[in-house]
Amino acid sequence: MIYVSPLSAVTEAIRTVRPSHLVSLLDPESMIDTPEGIAHERHLRLSVNDIAEPTDMLVSPSEAHVSNLIAFIRDWDQQSPMLVHCWAGISRSTAAAFIALCTLNEDYPEEQLARLVRERGSHAHPNKLMVRIADDLLGREGRMRTAVEALGPGRATWEGELFAIPVHPERQSP
Repeated sequence: MIYVSPLSAVTEAIRTVRPSHLVSLLDPESMIDTPEGIAHERHLRLSVNDIAEPTDMLVSPSEAHVSNLIAFIRDWDQQSPMLVHCWAGISRSTAAAFIALCTLNEDYPEEQLARLVRERGSHAHPNKLMVRIADDLLGREGRMRTAVEALGPGRATWEGELFAIPVHPERQSP
């Protein structure tokens, strides 16, 4: 199971969900130390700002960041949950969850995976730059980008809430 949360819910999520792996996607000034209950080597810390296009003075998600995320996902044994969080639990973390689903379900339709993220978290609005980079790295030929674009904006909120996504969802009829 993949859990997605805002930073404010991480401590409680670690206590209740008991993930073996944690992905933190925060701006460099807000990055957290590895929380109690998570092994240091099972905590991926990606210092990136939540921006959809490269911007001066901010850290854009890059190919290196997304490559590290994909490698971390592939190394996860899926025996215990993975928790993914960003500041608000809306954009970077939902992009990372979508990237995880696409990484672990290579022949599953991207549109269905994107819809699953939105169904589980109505506020989900995946970071388009992260998705664009992952689409290229995973050889999805634009299908990840198209799937996220088709979602449109998520439910407006200042902060998302903890939600869960099955790693290997049941196939849906087209």
